Order: sequence, then C-alpha cells, then structure tokens
Amino acid sequence: MAHFMTPLGKALIVAGLLIAAGGLLLLLSGKFGWIGRLPGDITIRRENFTFHFPLATCLLVSAILSLLLWLFRK
Repeated sequence: MAHFMTPLGKALIVAGLLIAAGGLLLLLSGKFGWIGRLPGDITIRRENFTFHFPLATCLLVSAILSLLLWLFRK
C-alpha cells in the first residue's frame, strides 16, 4: 500500500505548488498590466454586455507551462 502512496504524495505536492503559484500570479497580476491585454486577446463590447477571452494570454501561459513541465520531466 505504501508503494503507490509515494507517487500520489508527490503529485499532490506538485499540484499544491501549482495552485499556490497561480494564486501568487493572481495577486501580482495588477503589477503586470499586459496580462490579459496582449494582441490576440478577444474583447467584444456591446451596450450592456462585455465579453473578454484572453486567447493570446492563454496560449502564452500554456506554452510556458508546457516548457516548464518538459524541463522538469528530464
């Protein structure tokens, strides 16, 4: 039983660190005004409606996370 708990424990620690890093990023996001305002982010404004989808920001975050995960796997 202890054999499968070791990878599970490591996965939980990594997940916790990723959640903490995401929370820290949200706290500091006011200092980085360009996050969510990159060229390619979609914003639609109507009279009583605003839709914002940070497409370019999502792609950038995905690329950075993929690179970090690739580096840590090696």
